[in-house]
Amino acid sequence: MARYPHILFDLDGTLIDSAPAILASFRDAFTHTGITPVRSIDETIIGPPLLETLRLLSGSDDAALTSRLADAFKASYDTEGYKATAAYAGVGTLLANLAGAGLSLSIATNKRIHPTRLILEHLGWHALFAHVYALDLFAPRLPDKAAMIGRLLTDQAIPREKAIYIGDRSEDGESADANGLPFIAVTWGYGSIQPAQISAHWHHAASPEALGQALLAG
Repeated sequence: MARYPHILFDLDGTLIDSAPAILASFRDAFTHTGITPVRSIDETIIGPPLLETLRLLSGSDDAALTSRLADAFKASYDTEGYKATAAYAGVGTLLANLAGAGLSLSIATNKRIHPTRLILEHLGWHALFAHVYALDLFAPRLPDKAAMIGRLLTDQAIPREKAIYIGDRSEDGESADANGLPFIAVTWGYGSIQPAQISAHWHHAASPEALGQALLAG
């Protein structure tokens, strides 16, 4: 029997390579609004929530400006852009194997809930996940990923000693720590986590195959 019957996953950079689609829609948003970004729109900006990223790219805290950019991004990404999202090689098999072994899978992502659901449907994964949580699943919006993971655990009565979180960024590991969960950092995506940033008590996996072996081990 697997040690952790409840497996919580980050999404972007962990299960899916959403970078091309996200970056294209960010560029569309700035072009459509006529606003010039103050920094490069590249993979280093992927991960934080949408409004935080737009403030970073625009160099502005002006709520009206950020709202215009957000509307333009959503118009691009939520209609056609998300369809360019691809699963990392081996991840579909990983998820099917974990679900087939009777493990409960959940998503806890900074991504907005609407495109998250669209992408899970697009990839044929929606039936594999028992729970899908995002910051904007609730009103008021949850403040951060640590709070979201805590809410998921509480809502679904998941014992902390029976759960583990999987992600690709330092924030993911820190959010797991805040909830007393073990953490596995995946190193195949575009996440910002570097070997030197992996805390001694975290684990890491270099491929979906290796992650599956670790999660299915007794």
